[in-house]
Amino acid sequence: MKGFLEDANYSIGLLDEGATLADVIDNCIYEHTHTGKKAFYVGDLGKLVRNNIQWQNVMAPIKPFYPVKCNSTPGVLEILGTLGVGFACSSKSEMALVQDLGISPENIIYTNPCKQASQIKYAAKAGINIMTCDNDIELKKISRNHPNAKLLLHIATEDITAGEEMNMKFGTTLKNCRHLMECAKELGVQIVGVKFHVSGSCKDLQTYIHALSDARCVFDMAEEFGFKMNMLDIGGGFTGSELQLEEVNHVIRPLLDVYFPKESGVNVIAEPGCYYVSSAFTLAVNIIAKKTVEYDKLLPSGVEQTRNDDEPVFTYYINDGVYGSFASKLSEKLSTIPEVHKKYKEDEPLFASSLWGPSCDELDQIVENCLLPELSVGDWLIFDNMGSGTLGEQSTFNNYQRPLIYYMMSFSDWDEMQDAGIASDTLMKNFFFVPSCIQLSPEDRFSTAA
Repeated sequence: MKGFLEDANYSIGLLDEGATLADVIDNCIYEHTHTGKKAFYVGDLGKLVRNNIQWQNVMAPIKPFYPVKCNSTPGVLEILGTLGVGFACSSKSEMALVQDLGISPENIIYTNPCKQASQIKYAAKAGINIMTCDNDIELKKISRNHPNAKLLLHIATEDITAGEEMNMKFGTTLKNCRHLMECAKELGVQIVGVKFHVSGSCKDLQTYIHALSDARCVFDMAEEFGFKMNMLDIGGGFTGSELQLEEVNHVIRPLLDVYFPKESGVNVIAEPGCYYVSSAFTLAVNIIAKKTVEYDKLLPSGVEQTRNDDEPVFTYYINDGVYGSFASKLSEKLSTIPEVHKKYKEDEPLFASSLWGPSCDELDQIVENCLLPELSVGDWLIFDNMGSGTLGEQSTFNNYQRPLIYYMMSFSDWDEMQDAGIASDTLMKNFFFVPSCIQLSPEDRFSTAA
């Protein structure tokens, strides 16, 4: 089963009741140990189905529009498209990708805050009309290249927590919204709604209250200019936790009922990305090199040394890094902890360790300091929650090879799709049966070859 991102042909392993994703990972590691030890992903596409059910139970009737840049692998896009999810695209390539799946233009929004003129023209030609805008220069560019555009004014939110910094912040002020509406009126451009975004790292849910209040002000302002507003986009920032989803819903639901009641005709949408895919993908990497280092060089600055000088300290190099699957590590902290695949005794000593990518670049540090048993070259490490921000367009730095992707789904999740009548014939052709891995001998284990 080939799993390269650019390969639209893929397969989904249908696991019987005796097989688990852990079994699949074991079998894939067995295969890779004998054929080349490449990094690989295992994606549980059934997790997307379960997360969508959870969204419908908690957040309906807010329609999800999935940000394609979050994870643009074909299995994810096709499953979400089959589930009826819309798509938020930031580039021409993303728009083309979801259109190739047969997604209608009405279910696609163009969300890049800094759009290229050629890509605006592409959207116009493709009939993708809904797009975001937060300044007059962007507004004029859109008016020249897409006369039929329907704009969502992207308003700023105060969602930066203490100690957090952002190099760039998008979204306009309430004061500037009036100026943008005056410009839009002169240019003959339609403004149909408002968008805001609250970061998933924001701990203060009061931010949603302020944002919704500001959005209502913009809607009222639009009436003065004669714009017919019918869409509110509450953005992303949904972490994937059911608790967080319920907390957000608890805050926004009363305000939506007051500010944007059903009879107002305003369609409320959101852009959950991490929510759908983060926990659905597991990454397996192989240790390709190992060094013993001085302990004080491993410690973060300002941390006091407390270990025995006789204990070894290890630096491990793995076959994936920040120029590949850990690209998000360049801008944010790693949210997953490495797990050792091989079995080791509970009382086995743990040593201070650091993990680095294969580029030998000083930026290519995956984990600065963690405790691991002593490992050897050829051992495997497992990273959970690797489905978000790691499987889009990636660097070709130093001939980096993208990991293979193995898609899986349990019978129960498959049945859920069948019962809901959302399993299309084109999607079903990608499924194949995987017997229970725990019943297989090493010679007969599940093969990932094409």
